[in-house]
Amino acid sequence: MSTTAPQRIVLKFGTGILTKLNAPEPDPVQLRKLVEAVALLKRAGHSVVVVSSGAVASGLKPLDLTERPTDMTTLQALAAVGQTHLMHAYENLLRDYDLHVAQLLVTHEDLENYDRARRVKTTLERLLEFPQVVPVINENDSVAIEELRFGDNDKLSSRVARLWSADLLILLTSAPGLLRDMSKPEEGPIPVVDDVDVVIHHAQEEKTKLGTGGMISKLRAVQDAVNGGVQCIIASGRHAEQLPEVVAGGGVCTRFLVKR
Repeated sequence: MSTTAPQRIVLKFGTGILTKLNAPEPDPVQLRKLVEAVALLKRAGHSVVVVSSGAVASGLKPLDLTERPTDMTTLQALAAVGQTHLMHAYENLLRDYDLHVAQLLVTHEDLENYDRARRVKTTLERLLEFPQVVPVINENDSVAIEELRFGDNDKLSSRVARLWSADLLILLTSAPGLLRDMSKPEEGPIPVVDDVDVVIHHAQEEKTKLGTGGMISKLRAVQDAVNGGVQCIIASGRHAEQLPEVVAGGGVCTRFLVKR
């Protein structure tokens, strides 16, 4: 169903769509496309919150590393360095659209504790009263390890969407949606899913070299969100230009409906 009414939208950017296809480093062209899509949604009157991975990948080059390490301490050090580079990139790109980034670093514990979650929510809602601000949320990987071990921020995005009572959570990934057949991508994605439990077997756990998420992780995040009343979409982050169309009810993607 097509809609142009203003919505509260959470966009989740995974590491796989923020980095180059042939090198373990952020892709400035791809990041610009994603930021432009955010600007278009803002211009259309939507409220937009971004949950962004990519801190570890952004820290590799400054620390002269060529691949993602496996030990947790180095991963946390990379995140500490990379997070500043990631936010600097967002700020520079958003400035071209007269927008500004607001960084929120949280842990899953922040969202599970009632008082801390309430403070996160009130801060987020106050930021969104300023139309020129785009909140960008990431897990505080320098002190927390959940995102580094599991889910690539998928679960975090669903928690944020539920906390904020979002209308829509869009998980942007390297796939155009939940494929009908993982071995035959040319057949395209399933357009609409009424029950995540029925389709979860379609996914297989594949992860990128830099990211930690996979389609199973995304479907679990979707399951959490729709159970909390938030409609979800999985779409290709490599085709960010279609985001306004996807929000309006079109585009190539998989829509997950809220159970009534």
